Amino acid sequence: MIPRLTAGTGTDARPAPAGFDRRLIAPMVLGSVLNPINSSMIAVALVPIGIAFGAPPAETVWLVTALYLATAVGQPVIGRLVDMYGPRRLYLAGTGLVGAAGLLGALAPSLGVLIAARVLLGFGTSAAYPAAMRLTRSEAERTGQDSPAGVLTALAVSAQTVAVIGPTLGGVLIGAAGWHMVFTVNVPLSAACLVLGVKWLPKTGPAARRQAMDLPGMALFSVLLVSLMLFLMGPRPDRWYLPLLTLLAAAAFAVRELRVPDPFVDLRVLGGNGPLVVTYLRQLLAYTTSYAFLYGYTQWLEQGRGLDASAAGLVLLPLSASALVTATVTGRREAVRGKLVVGSVLQIAGCAALLAVGAGSPVWLLLAVGALLGVPQGLLGLAAQTALYRQADPERIGSAAGLLRTFMYLGALGASAATAAFYPDHADTAGLHGLALFMLAGSVLLLAITLPDRTLARLTPQAPQPPRAPQA
Repeated sequence: MIPRLTAGTGTDARPAPAGFDRRLIAPMVLGSVLNPINSSMIAVALVPIGIAFGAPPAETVWLVTALYLATAVGQPVIGRLVDMYGPRRLYLAGTGLVGAAGLLGALAPSLGVLIAARVLLGFGTSAAYPAAMRLTRSEAERTGQDSPAGVLTALAVSAQTVAVIGPTLGGVLIGAAGWHMVFTVNVPLSAACLVLGVKWLPKTGPAARRQAMDLPGMALFSVLLVSLMLFLMGPRPDRWYLPLLTLLAAAAFAVRELRVPDPFVDLRVLGGNGPLVVTYLRQLLAYTTSYAFLYGYTQWLEQGRGLDASAAGLVLLPLSASALVTATVTGRREAVRGKLVVGSVLQIAGCAALLAVGAGSPVWLLLAVGALLGVPQGLLGLAAQTALYRQADPERIGSAAGLLRTFMYLGALGASAATAAFYPDHADTAGLHGLALFMLAGSVLLLAITLPDRTLARLTPQAPQPPRAPQA
């Protein structure tokens, strides 16, 4: 049973508008950008943090890894809790945890405590996106108007924008008051989310509290995912036990979820929802290519092309600009199949163009490749988000949205492993071309599973549901 939402703030009820309640957009967007801003700001803080604690890069990289691990596990777990208990409770708890984690990081006496703060940030920032997807679905059911394109676009564009400006913002904060500020900034952001959440997020009826939680299923899923991600971050023969642990955890997880009446991930429903499974696969393929280009191209620009860090950052601006413009211009039209096909074709073209790039390539070509590959980033992310909204079980939209983010992070880790494999010692042009062929293969596979998928043509706005009666 989906938790019923009642329009109320504090102890006072508020009149609900006839259409989508646009007062929800501010807390939804602000909460959803907490994760990308913490993912991106840390990039410019690693060196000063390493100097402060006398830690080498092999240790400070755990500040990045810890957030990825916690978020990849936390998104679907907290998403399931959103489905069970409603978005308001989890949103407020998660964004409150972000503020506490930010304060802990700012006062951290050691690198270990700082890593623990990043783990808490990962879990805290995992609540807002599933909550936003749950709220979008609830508003469509309350109003009987199924038109989420504008809201989904706002979520996607805001996350992309913050990811772009995150390193710059982090640099400004560090220059003004030191690396502590990349953690301290979470305190006012958390406070703003709490104020907006308390004021505008609708309450959840008490019936949801009687639902059971599949804690063993959540624990097995966490073991499965953490062991897999740890192996992807450093695939070496001496880590043979990690894939074995992954397989054992996966088998135990499947047995558990198929036997319990209210599983964490309903494998029976998911197995019968082939289109949603394919959407997760598309997310994995799209973001593997996206992150492989971001990681691999940036390193090559500095080592293979000989640009300094600031110049390499400027060369990547067209990538960000074209992604943002594409998402903004095309966001209000769902056109899932069209976006996936065009995005896949342009991604193939961009990967092929990388094969023509070399150490002597003119700057205009370097800029053009980035601009070309930014377009599919804007198209594919929106298409996957909209497809999930249409394909997922409405009662599990929160956990389904969390899994979508998990597959994105798996793509990021796969890209990181591929980059390390093609650049064993130095980011040279031969390694870039090998990485481009890897990306090209993934993009061709993405197109191959999209073209014959006739279900995409049927992803249209659903028939309006009758408004829910408020629950006392």
